[in-house]
Amino acid sequence: MRIQLKIWRQDSQAKQGRLLDYSLQNVTPDMSFLEMLDMLNEQLIQQKERPVEFDHDCREGICGQCGLMINGRAHGPLPNTTTCQLHMRTFKDGDTIYLEPFRATAFPIKCDLKIDRSAFDRIIQAGGYISASTGEAPEANSIPIRHDVAEAAFDAAACIGCGACVATCKNSSAALFTSAKITQFALLPQGQIEARRRVLQMVVQTDTEGFGHCSNTEACQVECPQQISVLHIARMNWEYNRALLSPN
Repeated sequence: MRIQLKIWRQDSQAKQGRLLDYSLQNVTPDMSFLEMLDMLNEQLIQQKERPVEFDHDCREGICGQCGLMINGRAHGPLPNTTTCQLHMRTFKDGDTIYLEPFRATAFPIKCDLKIDRSAFDRIIQAGGYISASTGEAPEANSIPIRHDVAEAAFDAAACIGCGACVATCKNSSAALFTSAKITQFALLPQGQIEARRRVLQMVVQTDTEGFGHCSNTEACQVECPQQISVLHIARMNWEYNRALLSPN
């Protein structure tokens, strides 16, 4: 396959960026999208040019570091698929592919396609901890939890923090991410002691980081590779209002 690439190149946040054209020959359909970028970087290194910076780690759809805007869509054209799990067989010979970083005020560009997602880390840190007894491991059945509740909590915890929800939202809202992190604890008994403090601090931190407000277009759910439901946002709003009305 022959692929034409238009890639956003930007040396740093302080420098102005632009789209540059690249051409790749002999791209195989079985290559992953990141392997294609590796191939491009090998070509650039041989030509004594600076390789393209992009985030990646596990390359198994788990870590959430690989997010890119591919032809204007977060993670590319396939639903519920991370960039690293996207393969070149999705594209056709001679296609032109546009690559840009996730764009949001809270996600400053470090270099090229690499962004700073540390705002997500600070939101999680604002949530603090859960209270748990130390010492020996507790008996597994000492706190009975219904199967449906455990599954719902696990579904929320499946969020990998890739930022696709922010990148695809017209307001750059992190409501889906924050609500998933709040819900995974709010549904379980271990998270109840700090529940009210947690939701207040995480919502405040989300606003402090510069993320926009949710306008219920549900674009975040459509682009989420883990299929995190917008119902978690409803849970977050309920938990937040309950915390505001709490006498403590």
